[in-house]
Amino acid sequence: MAVAFDKVPAAESRFHPYHRFLIGALILAAHTSIGLNFFNVTPLLPLVIEDYEINRASASLLIALPTVVKALVGLPGSLIINRFGLNRTFTISWFMVGLLTLSPLVSEFSTMILLRLLYGLGTGLMMTASAALIMQWFEPREAPIVNTLLLIVIVTGTAVSITLAVPMSQKMSWEAVLGAFGAVGLAGAIAWSLLGRTRPSASDARESFSMREMWRVFKNRTVFLLVVGDALVFINYAAITSWLPSFLHEHREMSLEAAGYITGLLPAVGLLSVVIGGYLTVKVKARRPFFIVPGILAGLGGFGAFLLTDTFAIQVSVMLLGVGTWVYQPILLTLPMQLPWMTPRKITVVWGASLTIAGFGMFLSPIVVGASRDLLGSFIPGFSVWALLAWSLVLTGVFLPRKSRRAATA
Repeated sequence: MAVAFDKVPAAESRFHPYHRFLIGALILAAHTSIGLNFFNVTPLLPLVIEDYEINRASASLLIALPTVVKALVGLPGSLIINRFGLNRTFTISWFMVGLLTLSPLVSEFSTMILLRLLYGLGTGLMMTASAALIMQWFEPREAPIVNTLLLIVIVTGTAVSITLAVPMSQKMSWEAVLGAFGAVGLAGAIAWSLLGRTRPSASDARESFSMREMWRVFKNRTVFLLVVGDALVFINYAAITSWLPSFLHEHREMSLEAAGYITGLLPAVGLLSVVIGGYLTVKVKARRPFFIVPGILAGLGGFGAFLLTDTFAIQVSVMLLGVGTWVYQPILLTLPMQLPWMTPRKITVVWGASLTIAGFGMFLSPIVVGASRDLLGSFIPGFSVWALLAWSLVLTGVFLPRKSRRAATA
């Protein structure tokens, strides 16, 4: 059954030639709000545990549940977008992120969980929809630049929120801190409602789309390797980011501020890594090294972050993990768009599948680490499981088809 993104394809004359820059800025703003709100609660978990009188496994739900909701909606998101329209879906999803503005008004842990669940739902739909928007509005040669900028704002938002969360909580309640970051999302949602547009083409209206088509896209060798390899790296990243501040505070006797600073190195180093990766994506034709080398760095850094005891060595390990996790992201997002059979509709399947697989793992990993601390008295067993799986990115690089850009039709 053929279903258009939006019911009637828009005429090109409706849009100024430079309107895509406004759309690009709004897409970047949307992902900034995602970055600001995902891990901002991690440095505050000791305060959350104390105020709500809950255990560590329960506190992990503030991070894990939004992740699993994002996972649930990721792959089906392409069907949801085609059913309700790209513009409408993007608007509603951004308002869901903005609902975190209400955090200061929340007094019950269950209500805070609800806000985080809506944030996860909005994030999953928004990120899936963004892939289609990028392919609609930007030429293939511009896609690497847009994808790199998109990653930069996510990493920047994550770094800013992790670094500032504890200092801000010293001047206001931790709930108010979450509300302040959520307000950025609300402002962006209003801006998109007024200025946002989609640009569907006639091919969107003619192209059939079904569960069978989704499966055909996903089982393509290039798509499958990229999605699974990246997912396992980010599952480890979520485990480390969620509990490293608490681990360093409890077992390395660091202050929460110092622990938050070291954890903040992950996205901070990632920012520079994304810039470098974006440049290399344009300049370097070989694709396999983009996954093999980062896989080694992520694997070594992941273990070093919690096995080493020297503060400087921990910082180096965290930086290696940050580089390994982020430097290949521009090519990861761009490579599927360069496949000759890819369309705006099909790219939502790729990004959605990535959200689904990574999301379920990122839901599980913080819980496993928190539970290992509660049950075994140590974070290390939980950390070790995910650090080992992060090496899978090396296998992605080894088995990636040499001529990915000319891969066979899915």
